[in-house]
Amino acid sequence: MSEATNEEGLIIYRHEDGFEIKLNGSALISHTTDQPLLYVGYGEETMEMYRGNFDIQDYVIERLALRHAEWKKQGEAEFVTFFNAKGGQPYLTLSLEQEAHGIRLAFTSEQSSINRVWFRVASDAEEKVYGCGEQMSHFNLRGKSFPLWTSEPGVGRNKKTYTTWQADVLDKAGGDYYTTNYPQPTYVSSKKYYCHVETTAYADFNFTKPNYHELQIWGVPRWIIVEAAATFVELASLIADRFGHQPELPEWTYNGIILGIQGGTGVVEAKLERALSKGVKVGGVWCQDWQGKRITSFGKRLMWNWRWNPEEYPQLDEKIGQWKKQGIRFLGYINPYVAVEGDLFQTAKAKGYLALTEQRDIYLVDFGEFYCGVVDFTNPEACEWYKQVIKENLIDFGLDGWMADFGEYLPIDLTLYSGESAKLMHNAWPVLWAKINYEAVKEAGKLGEIVYFMRAGYTGVQQYCTLLWAGDQSVDWSLDDGLASVIPAALSSGMVGNGLHHSDIGGYTSLHGNKRSKELFMRWAEMGAFTPVMRTHEGNRPYDCWQFDSDDETLEHLARMTEIYTLLSPYTKAMVKINAELGIPVQRPLFMHYEEDERSYDIQYQYLYGPDLLVAPVHQEHETSWTVYLPEDEWVHLWSGAKYTGGFIQVEAPLGKPPVFYREHSSYKELFREVGQL
Repeated sequence: MSEATNEEGLIIYRHEDGFEIKLNGSALISHTTDQPLLYVGYGEETMEMYRGNFDIQDYVIERLALRHAEWKKQGEAEFVTFFNAKGGQPYLTLSLEQEAHGIRLAFTSEQSSINRVWFRVASDAEEKVYGCGEQMSHFNLRGKSFPLWTSEPGVGRNKKTYTTWQADVLDKAGGDYYTTNYPQPTYVSSKKYYCHVETTAYADFNFTKPNYHELQIWGVPRWIIVEAAATFVELASLIADRFGHQPELPEWTYNGIILGIQGGTGVVEAKLERALSKGVKVGGVWCQDWQGKRITSFGKRLMWNWRWNPEEYPQLDEKIGQWKKQGIRFLGYINPYVAVEGDLFQTAKAKGYLALTEQRDIYLVDFGEFYCGVVDFTNPEACEWYKQVIKENLIDFGLDGWMADFGEYLPIDLTLYSGESAKLMHNAWPVLWAKINYEAVKEAGKLGEIVYFMRAGYTGVQQYCTLLWAGDQSVDWSLDDGLASVIPAALSSGMVGNGLHHSDIGGYTSLHGNKRSKELFMRWAEMGAFTPVMRTHEGNRPYDCWQFDSDDETLEHLARMTEIYTLLSPYTKAMVKINAELGIPVQRPLFMHYEEDERSYDIQYQYLYGPDLLVAPVHQEHETSWTVYLPEDEWVHLWSGAKYTGGFIQVEAPLGKPPVFYREHSSYKELFREVGQL
């Protein structure tokens, strides 16, 4: 029989052999004895972590199809219990609750031995899927499976490349197409629905089958929710309402680039003055070594004791105020670990704020030739203490922002204050870390004035993350880990509610022969001008890499890009406000506004910047012209004023004039014309 429908066209049909949930006439969730919805089982996994990189293997001991389903109604609630066969054992019970825009399926386990669940969502060969957190190799995820586990993304992220092979052999750190700092068990379908699994367990979403998606979870999830909308814009708002809305960026971020500089007060001052003298618009200086540094074989590393180091940065307390009067803010660095050499470690150890080993000793993590304790965020007193560290040592000292790094490193064999399994808390840890930062800023009365940027995330990080950054890209042109990878990273994270994204201009990781070139830095700066925030990074080996001030031409190019960025700020600011209020990302896939354009669903190296700008960054070296795909509309080339109506076109793309187009009928048309005249 047919049950009541909700306003988005989700209908439940029950029949003798099972049931079916349809979305706008198409099967979404289906169960019969021959094609069961659920499989359960038991497995034994091995997980080994080396400096944030994980080697994960699974041995499935048993996998059982749950072929028989029995319905029961209690009041308004409906329950479906699944058995391995009619008259057999019950394994799982689902409660079905219809909502205004979708349906929620809550899970109850009937067998304590279950630690593997496979759930199938109906599909067809034409469907495309997006999201799963921040994915850097693929935007459309169809045809691949995606393990969802927060970790270091790895170097190179492509097992066929020399760089990744070297990183694997020498450092156990090569990564793969799916490795990411920010996974999330949520995908968005081209059929205009999203599906979210509420769990922190390891999961693997398999999109390789033509007729269904199989979602594997290493445990029984709390629930699965599906919500649908009439448009992708409306769907983005539903997702933001589900996971939380990001706050707007501080006003000062639109004043210009945030220059990443290291080396002490004198070095920062000299580099800043040179940049300003060349016309670079500067909104802030970001000094990640403000608390001191150490040198390792990897390169420059930081001293993880989160307070000002006056030997490294003499008179910084005075300089921060002077720079602020010039309209330039000071940003620093912090992460959720404390180095054994520092006084913060000693305080945390004495007060019992650090995670322990099974033997109740302090658990120390090897971060690459130095060791740190893990501040235990399941301990409420430890959370309050760490918020005070941020408030007193960063905010009260005068910082207006910082990199809130890491979050993905929680070892799975430590003992937490709460008694919760570290394996189940591992994915949750980035969100706890984000919440610490958010509450510290909010309690200090600085929300909307301070920006911190994070690379690690998971479900719910959206409401606590003021700005996402793409992590540690290689300083090269590779699709999986270089300049190009930042684009699908922004699009995929935007699809699941993180609409504010940026990256290290020039990339970060210089290993195994990779060295940042002048051209790469300049092309990356071009893309940065059309993102919510521009910020440079010296990289892990600054002296091997081209820097923003390596020559006058680079500085002059950067000055032009920051002029474009600041002139464009009224538009960017409006898009950031829309993201905060409605959850619609600033960087958007083409299909978000051109749903009828079939080609747009497979474009992953271009994006809409708001609804009115189309950006197609040049992401390969030695190219002075570029092929761009334009959905059907009236487009104007930003630099030449040439008009196009859609399709694949070839445009000139010399350095300083990246392929950017605006909609002829945009209300910001005059602003775009002014930008194009620079």
